[in-house]
Amino acid sequence: MNNGSNRTIHPSCMDKPPVAMDIILKLDIFGIILYSVLTFMAAVSMLVFLEECIYIYRKVPANKKSIIIWVNGAAPVIGTMSCLGMWIPRATMFTDMTSACYFAVVVFKFLILMLEEVGGDEAFLKRAGRHKLKISTGPCCCCCCCLPYVAITRRSLFLLKLGSFQFAVLKIVFTILSIVLYTNGTFDLADLSITGAAIWINPFVGILTIIALWPVAIMFMHLRTALRTLKIIPKYAMYQLVLILSQLQTAIINILALNGTIACSPPFSASAKGYMMSQQLLILEMFIITLVTRLLYRRQYDPLPVEDGNDNEHTKMAAIPVSA
Repeated sequence: MNNGSNRTIHPSCMDKPPVAMDIILKLDIFGIILYSVLTFMAAVSMLVFLEECIYIYRKVPANKKSIIIWVNGAAPVIGTMSCLGMWIPRATMFTDMTSACYFAVVVFKFLILMLEEVGGDEAFLKRAGRHKLKISTGPCCCCCCCLPYVAITRRSLFLLKLGSFQFAVLKIVFTILSIVLYTNGTFDLADLSITGAAIWINPFVGILTIIALWPVAIMFMHLRTALRTLKIIPKYAMYQLVLILSQLQTAIINILALNGTIACSPPFSASAKGYMMSQQLLILEMFIITLVTRLLYRRQYDPLPVEDGNDNEHTKMAAIPVSA
């Protein structure tokens, strides 16, 4: 095939992603080493996670066990799904959707984790009764400094939970819908036409993601001082890093592939090559994050000290000054 500039396009550049056996048969020495090392990293990540689950089951109070296991599992689950997508390129859409659904639940679980670290809903409301929430924070309203502070009540706490919980539910619903449409031939990530299902579903899911991240950011800004001794800041940083790498980085690479910036590399088309690069990077990144997360969550889970009237620097919440 000729593209008009005397350059012949390899047939595989216009084809679907190769099957697993085609990849295995065409691996050279470098490819064998690369695939082996990345598979080993994904396996180690999952083994570290399983070992951490055993530790959490034995050492952590019952009200925090499942929450911490969910949050700890973000990086190893995404790394394992990326490994499957690396070996079976035609399953990449499904492995990515599985990772995204898992992380949607983690967004909600991280919010609940911060509440449980201060003793649960009742303890949070008791400790935070004389404080207010600053809602002018990212990712929705970081530039809206004129927004009023919100009193901490059961209703406002319920709305914060609902804001994150809706993403955990609706992301799964839209994933199932996408798979159903894919089997019908009407959902294609590469189809950016106005009649394509992906151009409507993906932006809407993106809006839901931003709405879900906002309550988590609000709660973190309020509790970061009270939970500083529990390393909540690096934990939040790891949570944000998983989000950026699994969502933003993957989206950027896929856009570059669709625009032709990433060249075709037989047996991979340009888009398949972009997905492959994304999976390989995620395996390495999630392996590192898994090891760091293990260090952050392996600690003694003692009750948080009671906040006193003097706002001790180790127990106070982020107090908002109230103007006269």
